[in-house]
Amino acid sequence: MQLFKSPNQPQETDNQDSVFDWHKVAKDVLISRALDDLEEFDLVKQKKVLYQFSARGHDMAQIMLGQILNQQKDAVSGYYRSRPLLLSMGLPVEQFLQATMMKQGGFSNGRDIGVVFNQPNHDGACVLPMSGGVGAQYTPVAGWAQAVEYHRNHLKDSNWDAAMGLVLGGDGSVATNGFWSSLTMATTLELPMLFYIEDNGYGISVPSHFQTPGGNIVKNLASFRGIKMLSGDGTNPEEAAELIQQANEHVRNERKPVLLRLTVPRLNGHSAQDTQSYKSSERIEFEKQHDPLPKLKKFLISNGHLEETEWGQLAQQAKDHCFEAYQRVDKQDFADPAGVEQHAFEEFDEAGQAILQQQGGIHLDAPTFPPSSSEVMAEPGRINMVTAIRKTLDFELTHNKKMLLFGEDVGVKGGVHAVTLGLQEKHGEAQVFDTSLSEEGIIGRSIGLSLAGLLPVPEIQFRKYADPAEEQLNETGTMRWRTNNRFAAPMVVRMAGGYFGCGDPWHSQCAEVKWVHAIGWQVAMPSNAEDAVGLLRYALRNNNPSIFFEHRKMLDHIWARRPYPG
Repeated sequence: MQLFKSPNQPQETDNQDSVFDWHKVAKDVLISRALDDLEEFDLVKQKKVLYQFSARGHDMAQIMLGQILNQQKDAVSGYYRSRPLLLSMGLPVEQFLQATMMKQGGFSNGRDIGVVFNQPNHDGACVLPMSGGVGAQYTPVAGWAQAVEYHRNHLKDSNWDAAMGLVLGGDGSVATNGFWSSLTMATTLELPMLFYIEDNGYGISVPSHFQTPGGNIVKNLASFRGIKMLSGDGTNPEEAAELIQQANEHVRNERKPVLLRLTVPRLNGHSAQDTQSYKSSERIEFEKQHDPLPKLKKFLISNGHLEETEWGQLAQQAKDHCFEAYQRVDKQDFADPAGVEQHAFEEFDEAGQAILQQQGGIHLDAPTFPPSSSEVMAEPGRINMVTAIRKTLDFELTHNKKMLLFGEDVGVKGGVHAVTLGLQEKHGEAQVFDTSLSEEGIIGRSIGLSLAGLLPVPEIQFRKYADPAEEQLNETGTMRWRTNNRFAAPMVVRMAGGYFGCGDPWHSQCAEVKWVHAIGWQVAMPSNAEDAVGLLRYALRNNNPSIFFEHRKMLDHIWARRPYPG
């Protein structure tokens, strides 16, 4: 396994200097190191921090990457080793310590493991809620990138013109469903999305050649169409800067995806409890010799960015800064368990006003709907449930241009149950569209679309096929709760199921009770066409994620037919 070798040669540094603030790179890398040291060598031993994932070795490239997130509607998501990038984006040390020390406030008010982050931001780059699941970050970022293009090209919002989605993952994550599903979306839809793979050669103890033949995802994707591939040494400041700049320019100017793989050493164990006993002493020494910190220091001093004495001053200032932040946080209260049940769903204040999330869904900038009435204005005749659902979707699509209807066979075919027949022809392929065959991708993309201020209405063809999307369904339902109402991802997931005429273990399942008991999900299961209209319209205008279950037996059965209520 060869790491830290690349055919890429750094080009002129003048252009790099105009992109990167090298003084800030040095400052942020040193803060990241000081924070890792404080936690790993002091706070973990004192049991004031229970989860610690050092980014030592990954830090320099991440911090440089963070400096390209400079557009108003950029979004990024990562995983448990992504803290340096967020430091680069300006998030304070105190907030990170609140998270790892389980204090009041922080990113989640003590509701997650303390090393996955989120940051709402409508005026700059936002950090989409990260997950504890490896690979779960990819498809939501693909959804955000698709939303960028919808805002630009169909809603004509110039604030999104230069925006992109950036996703961070390790070499182990390239084996996951989320990675491959997002890669399919990004390439077939030509999305402005940057995949950053930081390859340290290991998924905990498993070498990367178990994840990818030969251990190099870029080489394996060399013939993959629709995406630019870049690979290099993430410990070489000049080379990393050049490759990051190339990737950034391609995504923003060409509006097409890039996969950037940089090799980096993982200088500590996977977590604070990991002794790295699976690595030989030669391997550990090899990684130490490729620490990017000495290389960064040499580069900055030799190119006149810093003086030797200034480097030492920055290092001491970083240690002092982290320790002072720790002293403040240590005096703060722990997250209060008394409020643990808050924010499973949207809540209201004493005056009846909704306590809105800071980001996600259409309710922060809600469209104006026609006046509603509790009086039924039924049309003559009775219609089946298929027609009732179709008419409701048609009405809402007409009056809400932020609503997107999609899934496998939803477009030209009109759905395998004919519910969406004719809707793409009427509303266009941007608002009603087919997807690739991946339920993980369908629901994961829905998260990103919702967080970008749209209303996704994905279809799962049959209840059983929701199982491959279970991770993203869980991410959706728990989002408001685990971010302490900072984010929410309202959507309406349509799925059919139940026995009808003939059946089998795959097409006849209901199992709706699973979602009834799941955190954050509303479940609607109409018994007739009139119920279907009211429940679906309520779900489409509500600020919580909903599962709308369409029982196959009722879709066209005579006893489920009712007049359309208007």
